[in-house]
Amino acid sequence: MEKTKLYHRLKIAGHILFWLVSIGIMLFFFYFNEKRVHFDVAIIAKALIANFGFAMGVYVNLYVLIPRFLKKKNYVFYIFWLIILLTVSSLTIQFLFILPLRNILDFGERFTSYDSNLHSAYFFATLIYVAFTSFLKFIKEWIALQDLNLKLARIEQQKLEAELKTLKGQLNPHFLFNSLNNIYSLALVKSDKVPGLILRLSDLMRHIIYESRGNYIALEKEIEFVNNFIELQKIRAPEEVKISYEIKGEIPSAKIAPLLFEPFIDNAFKHGLPGNNEDFIRIFFDFSKSGALHFYIENNFDPPETQIKKTGGIGVKNVKRRLKHLYSPNDYALEISGENNIYSVNLQLKLIENGN
Repeated sequence: MEKTKLYHRLKIAGHILFWLVSIGIMLFFFYFNEKRVHFDVAIIAKALIANFGFAMGVYVNLYVLIPRFLKKKNYVFYIFWLIILLTVSSLTIQFLFILPLRNILDFGERFTSYDSNLHSAYFFATLIYVAFTSFLKFIKEWIALQDLNLKLARIEQQKLEAELKTLKGQLNPHFLFNSLNNIYSLALVKSDKVPGLILRLSDLMRHIIYESRGNYIALEKEIEFVNNFIELQKIRAPEEVKISYEIKGEIPSAKIAPLLFEPFIDNAFKHGLPGNNEDFIRIFFDFSKSGALHFYIENNFDPPETQIKKTGGIGVKNVKRRLKHLYSPNDYALEISGENNIYSVNLQLKLIENGN
C-alpha cells in the first residue's frame, strides 16, 4: 500500500516537473522569438496557453485514444481521431490567443486573426508532444512488462525447483528401498555383483542429492548417472527381458539439465514389462551430431494396465516443464508415443557448451 502511494506521488511529481520544464521552454521561445526586452505577463500567458493546448492533446491521447483504439489495434480510427485531436488542440491555442486575452494582454496584430501558418506550427508542435509522451508511456509499460516477466520467470523457476525436489524425494526412498532389497537378495546367494551394485547405488544417490542441484550439469556426469540407474534397474527385471542399451559417438564436453532421462527410464522398468516372452526395453543415445544429442527409449506395455500411466506422472511432466523453461523452443523436440503396445520417447536436444 505504501509503495503504491509513493508511486502515485512520484508519478504526479513527474508530470508536474515535465510541464514546468515545458512552460520554461515556451517562455524562452516566445521571449527570443518576439525579441522582448524582459519577461512580461503576455509572454507568461502565451507559454501557459500553448502548454494548455499541448496538455490537452497529450492527455486525451494517453488516456482515451491509446487505450480505446491503439491497444485494440484499431489503427485507422486511432489515426483519424489523433488528427482531429491535434487540430482541436491547435485551434484551441489560437482561439485563446485571439479572443479572450487579445485586448487584456495586448498580444498585438499577430494574434488578432486566424493564421494557417500558426495552425500548422501548433499542430506539429502538439504532435511532437504527443509522440514524445507516447514513447515515454510505451517505455514505461515495456519496463513494467519486463519486470512482470522476470517475476513470473522466478515463480516458474521456484515451482520447477519444488517439483524437482518432490521428484527427488519420491525417487530417493522408493528407488533406494527397492535397490537395497534387490541387493540384499543377491547378497543372500553370495552374488559377486553385490559390491559393484552397492558402489553404483552410492554414486547414484550422490548425484541425486548433491550434483543435480543446479539447472545444468556436466553431460558426462549425467550419462554416468544413467549408466548406474540402468544397472540397478536391471536387478528387478526378469532374465528373459531383452534390455538393449547403446551409446553412439563420443560423449561431448557439454552441459545439460539434470535428471531428464531418469523418469522415462524408470517408467520403462516400472510400467512396462507386462510379463510375456516378448518383453523388451531399448535405450539409445546418439552423440554423432555435433552440439546435439538424440535420446530414444521404447518398451512394450499392456494397454489395459498402463494406458493411464503411459504419459508418465510428475517426473515426465517435470521434464516437459524444465525443457520449456531452460531451453528455447528451437533447441529441443520431445515426442512421446504409445501405440501398438509400444511406448516410446524421442528427444532431440541442443547441448550447452561448457563456459556458456
